[in-house]
Amino acid sequence: MKYKLFAGAMAVVMLFCALAASAMEAEVGPYRVHQHQTARQPSAGCGCGGTELCTHLPLVIIDTGGEPIPGVPLNESSSDADAVFTTTAEGDAMLSARISILDDETRNHHPSDQPDLETDTLIRVRGNSSRYFDKKSYLLRFTDEKGEYADHQVMGMDAHYEWALYGPYLDKSLIRNYMWYNIAGEIMDYAPNVRFCEVILNGEYQGLYVMVETITNGTDCRVNVSEPIDNTNATGYVLRLDRGSENELKNINNFTYYTYRIGQLHNFRVNIAYPRSGTLTKEMADAIEQDLSDFEKTLYSFDYDSELYGYKTWIDVESFLDYFILNELTCNYDAGTLSTYLYKDIGGKYRLCIWDFNSACENYENLTTQPQHFELQNTIWFLMLMKDEEFVQDIIDRYYQLRKGILSDEYLLNYIDETVAYLGPAIERNFEKWGYTFTEYLPLSPKSRNPESFEAAVEQMKDFIVERGDWMDDHIEILKQYGHPSKNKKYNH
Repeated sequence: MKYKLFAGAMAVVMLFCALAASAMEAEVGPYRVHQHQTARQPSAGCGCGGTELCTHLPLVIIDTGGEPIPGVPLNESSSDADAVFTTTAEGDAMLSARISILDDETRNHHPSDQPDLETDTLIRVRGNSSRYFDKKSYLLRFTDEKGEYADHQVMGMDAHYEWALYGPYLDKSLIRNYMWYNIAGEIMDYAPNVRFCEVILNGEYQGLYVMVETITNGTDCRVNVSEPIDNTNATGYVLRLDRGSENELKNINNFTYYTYRIGQLHNFRVNIAYPRSGTLTKEMADAIEQDLSDFEKTLYSFDYDSELYGYKTWIDVESFLDYFILNELTCNYDAGTLSTYLYKDIGGKYRLCIWDFNSACENYENLTTQPQHFELQNTIWFLMLMKDEEFVQDIIDRYYQLRKGILSDEYLLNYIDETVAYLGPAIERNFEKWGYTFTEYLPLSPKSRNPESFEAAVEQMKDFIVERGDWMDDHIEILKQYGHPSKNKKYNH
């Protein structure tokens, strides 16, 4: 009998330990690899003698056979549907090329080294306003010998065929996207994984880049929603609120669009990012359109805050809280109108995913954005969410919680210093090519925002983080005005 009691007691103890471990794991957030903390450091050294490029970072070598990469804009347009881009000689939007990736953390990398990955790829210039920059960013889709998409692991990130190769140009600190994607990845269900690398294109050094996971579905990776179910319209899906897609099937006529709550003047549209073209059917698109519209109709109804029928039945609230806080703390005000990703699994709830911090932290081109205000309460989904006092209070509570840890000044400033130290000599190499931007490319408004050196760019971002954090600490409570009953009588049931 005593043995049975002992065994029972041990089982209880083990269960308690398991629950405790689970709670601790949930508290620190999902596991995230921060390259600057785990990868080869610049101090590791190399015995190559300096006869060719030598880098402690991963090295990406792209060979197009001398063919120009398509996707360069030929006109200025607010919509992908109206934009005109260069194509290949055959009229294709993407060019076939060869890519080699050197990523061995036990050694430095040189162009003459044997690559760790070598594959065919399709490539084009990517981005919206960034397409006009001298330093281009690229969309990559790996292919096999048959020309079909082929999944490959890249720099320790999960295997997939599609990647964004982002070239920091407007961001002269070089680190905004790397830093904020990683920080978001610590507190949200998913944020794109990222790795720094250096790039050589057709034998010419291109500088420092960031390899980024695109926001799409994958096999046990990326947003990881269900694939389309055969003979049905059921599928997990990813939506993008941005400028309209060139593929009209992907542009959906959802509730906030046809009621003119989305800015039609600027061609802002919700379009389907996943399922992809070729898999997406008209019936599937119609079902997704209806699903999103049902959520938006709920959000804009008199029952929007109802426990039984309101928005909580549709969204993962924590995802929306974290999205709001991260984008407000960084004044990343494309969020909510552009570069906004929403995803939902079959039978699941909507979650938001962060994207594009290139202009965050007072790095806006030709736009004066002061850090002494809030903005996201004016965007289509948060406009109604903020009318709920409980949601607003949840934002405030979550903000205070995050400011004690991962969003504290101490953590953020130290993160910047560690990342800069990790990049080491790659910074100088990058600005040997792109350093003219400190004197010749001054797009930020007012002019005082334009840094005169890399060091000044880093200090500028640090100053912003401290200033913005101090202001939000003092003013986060004013968000309560948006949920106060006196302001929302007509919405209350």
